[in-house]
Amino acid sequence: MKTRNTILGIVGAAAAGALLGVLFAPDKGSKTRKKIADKSKDYKEDIKGKIDHIASTISANGKDLINQGKSKLNHAKAEVSDGIEHVTN
Repeated sequence: MKTRNTILGIVGAAAAGALLGVLFAPDKGSKTRKKIADKSKDYKEDIKGKIDHIASTISANGKDLINQGKSKLNHAKAEVSDGIEHVTN
């Protein structure tokens, strides 16, 4: 009797699962592929925007670093020049 109830339970569960699968089935394949393509395009544009923002930030920071480096180099040259004049005088 237990085996029979187990088999009936499994068959009943499979039937219920099949019914729910049909009721809640996703769209047709063509609609699903279109949704995937649209989402992919959205993600691509979002990632491109983030990469552009990162690149511009790096570029701006790089220019600032270059300008700071040039300023420090000019300051060091001036100090060396002043030091040489001080030693020679």
